[in-house]
Amino acid sequence: MTTPFPANSVGLVTPHTIHFEEPLELACGRVLPHYQLMVETYGELNHAATNAVLICHALSGHHHAAGYHSPEDRKPGWWDNYIGPGKAIDTNRFFVVALNNIGGCHGSTGPRTENLATGKPWGRDFPPLRARDWVHSQARLAAKLGINQWAAVVGGSLGGMNAMRWALEYPDRVRHCVVIASAMKLSAQNIAFNELARSAIKSDPDFHDGDYLSHDTLPRQGLALARMIGHVTYLSDELMGTRFGRELRQGTFERGMEQPIEFQVESYLRHQGDVFSEVFDANTYLLMTKILDYFDLAREYDDDPVTAFRHALSKFLVISFTSDWRFSPERSREIVDALIAANRDVVYANIESNLGHDAFLLPNARYEAVFKSYMDNVARESEQLLRNAG
Repeated sequence: MTTPFPANSVGLVTPHTIHFEEPLELACGRVLPHYQLMVETYGELNHAATNAVLICHALSGHHHAAGYHSPEDRKPGWWDNYIGPGKAIDTNRFFVVALNNIGGCHGSTGPRTENLATGKPWGRDFPPLRARDWVHSQARLAAKLGINQWAAVVGGSLGGMNAMRWALEYPDRVRHCVVIASAMKLSAQNIAFNELARSAIKSDPDFHDGDYLSHDTLPRQGLALARMIGHVTYLSDELMGTRFGRELRQGTFERGMEQPIEFQVESYLRHQGDVFSEVFDANTYLLMTKILDYFDLAREYDDDPVTAFRHALSKFLVISFTSDWRFSPERSREIVDALIAANRDVVYANIESNLGHDAFLLPNARYEAVFKSYMDNVARESEQLLRNAG
């Protein structure tokens, strides 16, 4: 019988919910009395637990990073290009853990889940979060899974910030930190784009000051517009020109024709926004963009990233993309320069790509080669540690 999935796919996967009854104190001073995380795992954890890899998702990401949820499912997980048998994160060698972070809207405790104190969804009352809150909840997840130390913590964009925070908060529990298309803090321009997106959501009449669930409605138009704003910034000018140019979807410039003119790029953006507004939560979007805005790796270290990275014990891989103007190569080089000044082991690659910020999600032969070469070394190290453990 032939499998319906590609040979290098992890195949059929089933997410599962893990409950935590111990209260989690948050950076804002509030406490989650209990919470749950939606998790997927791929591969097998070896008996010495030396081969575990944590996947940290980006702003709109979630636990479904690879494989398929049903035989009829034609859309694999969001990082399926790089997780699977023989891929950069090789599930024949690694035990891969992917989760939906707290504050998310795909099964983990967040604005759409029930606040047991009120019997209603948290909604706008869900507490503000920082990346360190994610790290602390993930550390508890690791303990539940029997993982004392990650072979690697890997993330792109906001996930890269999550990964760097891991290296500082729990330095002895991370052997390798992989930071892709990320930054030590957002630029003012990035913060401005996030505020535009939030304003789009808040200006929707159906937003109801974040209390839309009790009004039995959703701010679909505002969320769709927020996604459109974000999506434009994730793509490069060259890619948009190549993919769409000034091609028309409908209408004509001929005189006397009354049909409205619509460009292909307009139709594409509207479609992206409409799809997103059906699957994502507006309060989660507000919360996630604020986590991005507030992140500053060196804030607690006298604003000195070199001092910050001296607390890390892991080795680092840092990757950027030439056409990524949202998280530009300059931001990655700042990370690399600080790591070198802190005398930390770091490998850096700036990958030629015309795909903009989304390049970290998409196929690229050079990116794959660099990523796979590094992770192969991580796997060999994990296997040596397993042999040493007997």
